[in-house]
Amino acid sequence: MTTMTDPDYMRLALAQAEDAYARGDWPVGAVIVKDGVVLATGQNRQLTERNLLVHAETDAIRNAEAGHGLEMLAGATLYATMEPCPMCAWAIRAARLRRLVLGLRHATLRRTDMGRYAVEPFYEMVGFGELTLSTGVLEAECLALRRRWGKDQVARD
Repeated sequence: MTTMTDPDYMRLALAQAEDAYARGDWPVGAVIVKDGVVLATGQNRQLTERNLLVHAETDAIRNAEAGHGLEMLAGATLYATMEPCPMCAWAIRAARLRRLVLGLRHATLRRTDMGRYAVEPFYEMVGFGELTLSTGVLEAECLALRRRWGKDQVARD
């Protein structure tokens, strides 16, 4: 049996983001993994479900909780194609996930609608010191999808 790597799991998250894109939603995907087992996947569905709270991360957390129970989320890893917004960052903290693997950062995309937001200062502000963060996993692929989507508010040169 082959052990999956961070890029392998990020490819699963990218497939979720591609599905969201094809459906007309923001192209963001997420995967939750614990001990090498995929607990759940999630996609941004806020446009098609007409619910601003259904982001890829919250969708994955909800799916993992429904399938495995909230206690199983403690210590798990979340792979996300885009840096989580503050709402999703709080949901990650509340679910007691311990590792966050990101494809793309807001700053790298040059989003202007997020201000100076980054997940690290947010977690520092709320006292979430038990999270391990890895960034830039399949960044070029995540960036290419967001640029293909083309609806982000980004700085133009």
